[in-house]
Amino acid sequence: MTTRETTDGARAVAGLLLAAGGGRRLGGRPKALLPHRGRPLVEHAVRVLREGGCATVHVVLGAQAGDVRARASLPGCVLVDNPDWEQGMGSSLRAGLDSLAGTGARAALVSLVDQPGIGPEAVARVLAAYEGEESLASAAYDGVRGHPVLFGAAHWAGTAATAQGDRGARAYLKEHRTAITLVECGDVARPFDIDTETDLTHLE
Repeated sequence: MTTRETTDGARAVAGLLLAAGGGRRLGGRPKALLPHRGRPLVEHAVRVLREGGCATVHVVLGAQAGDVRARASLPGCVLVDNPDWEQGMGSSLRAGLDSLAGTGARAALVSLVDQPGIGPEAVARVLAAYEGEESLASAAYDGVRGHPVLFGAAHWAGTAATAQGDRGARAYLKEHRTAITLVECGDVARPFDIDTETDLTHLE
């Protein structure tokens, strides 16, 4: 991919960070505010998207959104409040995609705030799979689909219509699995989630 193509892709693809979770199994601590390297985890996740090539980043907030806005430094990000965050990831995905409407973005690269083992290298690889509004691509780990996932704008309406509960876009991706470009990232990233107290050992 040429430098021009890379630059054009970065402008056309917006990073969409889902960071609304309330950390129910973490004693109700919002995942966005978990400490990582001395700062809130949401800052790290935004930095990963930017270093991976996303010039624009939309961040969906939910649990203790006011505290996240006050404590996290997120300059230049579009902050999207999801009042329905307790309904699960699907509601955050819908809110995020809705926030991109009319922005000129032609694709969204969706990542999760609670996967600090996925860094800029994986983001850059998936971003490189962007070809236009029909693009549908996903990171894969030993051949198993994971995050981040790139949704061309042609897929937004269908994804939003089927995004329910904590399943997010799984139904849509399953229905369109033959159209997905899998981008192997197992050599540069680890797709673990921060869900329980034990998982906190992954944070620094």
